[in-house]
Amino acid sequence: MNKPKNIIFDVGDVLLDYRWQQMLMDYGLSEKEAYRVGRELFDDPERLWHIFDLGTMSQEEIIQAFEKKHPGDAEVIRWFISHGEYMHVARPAIWKRVYLLKEAGYHLYILSNYPEILFKKHTQYADFMADMEGMVVSYMLHIGKPERAIYQALCDKYDLNKEECLFFDDRAENVQGAIDFGMRAKRVLSAKGLAADLDELLEME
Repeated sequence: MNKPKNIIFDVGDVLLDYRWQQMLMDYGLSEKEAYRVGRELFDDPERLWHIFDLGTMSQEEIIQAFEKKHPGDAEVIRWFISHGEYMHVARPAIWKRVYLLKEAGYHLYILSNYPEILFKKHTQYADFMADMEGMVVSYMLHIGKPERAIYQALCDKYDLNKEECLFFDDRAENVQGAIDFGMRAKRVLSAKGLAADLDELLEME
Protein backbone atom coordinates (compact mmCIF):
# COMPACT_ATOMS: atom_id res chain seq x y z
CA MET A 1 0.00 0.00 0.00
CA ASN A 2 1.06 3.61 -0.50
CA LYS A 3 1.99 5.38 2.69
CA PRO A 4 -0.99 7.25 4.20
CA LYS A 5 -0.63 10.42 6.21
CA ASN A 6 -3.56 9.82 8.56
CA ILE A 7 -4.58 6.55 10.20
CA ILE A 8 -8.11 6.33 11.56
CA PHE A 9 -9.25 3.63 13.96
CA ASP A 10 -12.56 2.25 15.06
CA VAL A 11 -12.43 1.20 18.73
CA GLY A 12 -14.46 -1.97 19.37
CA ASP A 13 -12.87 -5.15 17.97
CA VAL A 14 -10.04 -2.97 16.66
CA LEU A 15 -8.31 -1.21 19.55
CA LEU A 16 -10.29 -3.18 22.14
CA ASP A 17 -11.68 -6.69 22.45
CA TYR A 18 -15.08 -7.41 23.99
CA ARG A 19 -15.99 -10.15 26.45
CA TRP A 20 -19.74 -9.64 26.46
CA GLN A 21 -20.60 -13.35 26.48
CA GLN A 22 -18.19 -14.10 29.33
CA MET A 23 -19.56 -11.08 31.19
CA LEU A 24 -23.08 -12.51 30.98
CA MET A 25 -21.77 -15.88 32.12
CA ASP A 26 -20.08 -14.15 35.06
CA TYR A 27 -23.55 -12.89 35.95
CA GLY A 28 -24.68 -16.50 36.14
CA LEU A 29 -26.07 -17.40 32.73
CA SER A 30 -25.12 -20.55 30.88
CA GLU A 31 -23.07 -20.17 27.72
CA LYS A 32 -26.19 -20.75 25.62
CA GLU A 33 -28.28 -18.25 27.56
CA ALA A 34 -25.51 -15.67 27.54
CA TYR A 35 -25.31 -15.91 23.76
CA ARG A 36 -29.10 -15.61 23.44
CA VAL A 37 -29.27 -12.46 25.58
CA GLY A 38 -26.35 -10.93 23.71
CA ARG A 39 -28.11 -11.46 20.42
CA GLU A 40 -31.27 -9.85 21.85
CA LEU A 41 -29.20 -6.76 22.55
CA PHE A 42 -26.89 -6.53 19.57
CA ASP A 43 -29.11 -7.94 16.80
CA ASP A 44 -32.30 -6.15 17.80
CA PRO A 45 -34.40 -5.56 14.65
CA GLU A 46 -35.30 -2.07 15.84
CA ARG A 47 -31.57 -1.34 16.23
CA LEU A 48 -31.89 -0.13 19.80
CA TRP A 49 -28.18 -0.59 20.41
CA HIS A 50 -27.41 1.61 17.39
CA ILE A 51 -29.77 4.23 18.80
CA PHE A 52 -27.79 3.97 22.05
CA ASP A 53 -24.62 4.63 19.99
CA LEU A 54 -26.20 7.74 18.47
CA GLY A 55 -26.80 9.34 21.85
CA THR A 56 -30.41 10.20 21.06
CA MET A 57 -31.71 8.19 24.03
CA SER A 58 -30.27 8.02 27.53
CA GLN A 59 -28.92 4.82 29.03
CA GLU A 60 -32.00 4.52 31.22
CA GLU A 61 -34.31 4.99 28.24
CA ILE A 62 -32.45 2.28 26.33
CA ILE A 63 -32.60 -0.08 29.30
CA GLN A 64 -36.33 0.47 29.66
CA ALA A 65 -36.89 -0.12 25.94
CA PHE A 66 -35.04 -3.44 26.11
CA GLU A 67 -36.85 -4.42 29.31
CA LYS A 68 -40.19 -3.78 27.64
CA LYS A 69 -39.23 -5.99 24.69
CA HIS A 70 -37.70 -8.76 26.82
CA PRO A 71 -39.38 -8.69 30.24
CA GLY A 72 -38.09 -12.15 31.10
CA ASP A 73 -34.52 -10.91 30.75
CA ALA A 74 -35.10 -7.47 32.26
CA GLU A 75 -32.88 -7.97 35.31
CA VAL A 76 -29.83 -9.24 33.43
CA ILE A 77 -30.24 -6.66 30.66
CA ARG A 78 -30.27 -3.83 33.20
CA TRP A 79 -27.20 -5.25 34.93
CA PHE A 80 -25.33 -5.75 31.66
CA ILE A 81 -25.90 -2.27 30.26
CA SER A 82 -25.25 -0.61 33.63
CA HIS A 83 -21.92 -2.39 34.13
CA GLY A 84 -20.16 -1.80 30.84
CA GLU A 85 -16.85 -1.47 32.68
CA TYR A 86 -16.70 -5.28 32.70
CA MET A 87 -17.20 -5.64 28.95
CA HIS A 88 -13.94 -4.60 27.31
CA VAL A 89 -10.48 -6.17 27.13
CA ALA A 90 -7.22 -4.39 26.33
CA ARG A 91 -5.18 -5.15 23.22
CA PRO A 92 -1.74 -4.10 24.53
CA ALA A 93 0.16 -5.42 21.52
CA ILE A 94 -1.98 -3.18 19.29
CA TRP A 95 -1.62 -0.23 21.64
CA LYS A 96 2.17 -0.53 21.48
CA ARG A 97 2.04 -0.36 17.70
CA VAL A 98 -0.30 2.65 17.86
CA TYR A 99 2.30 4.47 19.96
CA LEU A 100 5.05 3.54 17.50
CA LEU A 101 2.93 4.82 14.61
CA LYS A 102 2.64 8.18 16.35
CA GLU A 103 6.39 8.23 16.97
CA ALA A 104 6.92 7.47 13.27
CA GLY A 105 5.01 10.61 12.33
CA TYR A 106 1.59 9.30 11.41
CA HIS A 107 -1.43 11.35 12.45
CA LEU A 108 -3.89 9.19 14.38
CA TYR A 109 -7.64 9.58 14.87
CA ILE A 110 -10.66 7.69 16.19
CA LEU A 111 -13.92 7.30 14.30
CA SER A 112 -16.31 5.08 16.22
CA ASN A 113 -19.93 4.28 16.94
CA TYR A 114 -20.35 4.36 20.72
CA PRO A 115 -22.71 5.60 23.43
CA GLU A 116 -21.06 8.25 25.56
CA ILE A 117 -21.21 6.40 28.88
CA LEU A 118 -19.63 3.22 27.50
CA PHE A 119 -17.03 5.07 25.44
CA LYS A 120 -15.79 6.82 28.56
CA LYS A 121 -15.76 3.60 30.60
CA HIS A 122 -13.90 1.69 27.89
CA THR A 123 -11.28 4.33 27.05
CA GLN A 124 -10.70 5.91 30.46
CA TYR A 125 -7.49 4.00 31.09
CA ALA A 126 -6.60 3.04 27.52
CA ASP A 127 -3.05 3.97 26.55
CA PHE A 128 -3.98 4.65 22.94
CA MET A 129 -6.04 7.70 23.85
CA ALA A 130 -2.88 9.70 24.54
CA ASP A 131 -1.66 8.99 21.01
CA MET A 132 -4.74 10.30 19.20
CA GLU A 133 -4.84 13.75 17.66
CA GLY A 134 -8.61 13.80 17.57
CA MET A 135 -11.79 11.81 17.41
CA VAL A 136 -15.37 11.79 16.24
CA VAL A 137 -17.71 9.41 18.07
CA SER A 138 -21.31 8.82 17.06
CA TYR A 139 -22.84 10.13 20.30
CA MET A 140 -21.23 13.52 19.70
CA LEU A 141 -23.08 14.18 16.44
CA HIS A 142 -26.06 11.78 16.69
CA ILE A 143 -24.95 10.15 13.45
CA GLY A 144 -23.04 6.92 12.93
CA LYS A 145 -21.09 4.88 10.47
CA PRO A 146 -21.63 4.02 7.68
CA GLU A 147 -23.37 7.34 7.07
CA ARG A 148 -21.27 9.52 4.79
CA ALA A 149 -21.75 12.51 7.07
CA ILE A 150 -19.69 11.07 9.92
CA TYR A 151 -16.64 10.48 7.71
CA GLN A 152 -17.05 14.00 6.39
CA ALA A 153 -17.34 15.37 9.92
CA LEU A 154 -13.97 13.90 10.92
CA CYS A 155 -12.27 15.33 7.85
CA ASP A 156 -13.86 18.73 8.35
CA LYS A 157 -13.04 18.89 12.05
CA TYR A 158 -9.34 18.13 11.57
CA ASP A 159 -8.83 19.41 8.01
CA LEU A 160 -7.97 15.97 6.65
CA ASN A 161 -7.60 15.09 2.99
CA LYS A 162 -9.66 11.92 2.66
CA GLU A 163 -7.29 10.58 0.01
CA GLU A 164 -4.48 10.65 2.59
CA CYS A 165 -6.44 8.59 5.14
CA LEU A 166 -6.43 4.87 5.93
CA PHE A 167 -9.33 3.63 8.05
CA PHE A 168 -9.47 0.40 10.08
CA ASP A 169 -12.85 -1.02 11.12
CA ASP A 170 -14.18 -4.49 11.92
CA ARG A 171 -17.53 -4.13 10.14
CA ALA A 172 -17.77 -4.57 6.38
CA GLU A 173 -20.44 -1.88 5.94
CA ASN A 174 -18.31 0.71 7.73
CA VAL A 175 -15.27 -0.13 5.63
CA GLN A 176 -17.39 0.19 2.49
CA GLY A 177 -18.80 3.48 3.75
CA ALA A 178 -15.29 4.86 4.09
CA ILE A 179 -14.32 3.62 0.62
CA ASP A 180 -17.46 5.14 -0.90
CA PHE A 181 -16.55 8.41 0.81
CA GLY A 182 -13.09 8.34 -0.75
CA MET A 183 -10.84 6.99 1.99
CA ARG A 184 -8.74 3.90 1.84
CA ALA A 185 -10.04 1.38 4.35
CA LYS A 186 -9.29 -2.11 5.56
CA ARG A 187 -11.43 -4.52 7.51
CA VAL A 188 -10.06 -5.85 10.80
CA LEU A 189 -10.83 -9.55 11.20
CA SER A 190 -8.44 -10.30 14.07
CA ALA A 191 -5.93 -8.64 16.38
CA LYS A 192 -3.19 -10.67 14.69
CA GLY A 193 -4.18 -9.42 11.26
CA LEU A 194 -4.35 -5.82 12.45
CA ALA A 195 -0.92 -6.14 14.06
CA ALA A 196 0.49 -7.29 10.73
CA ASP A 197 -1.11 -4.35 8.92
CA LEU A 198 0.30 -1.89 11.45
CA ASP A 199 3.74 -3.47 11.22
CA GLU A 200 3.60 -2.95 7.47
CA LEU A 201 2.88 0.75 8.03
CA LEU A 202 5.76 0.99 10.50
CA GLU A 203 8.14 -0.45 7.93
CA MET A 204 7.29 2.16 5.30
CA GLU A 205 9.90 4.76 4.55
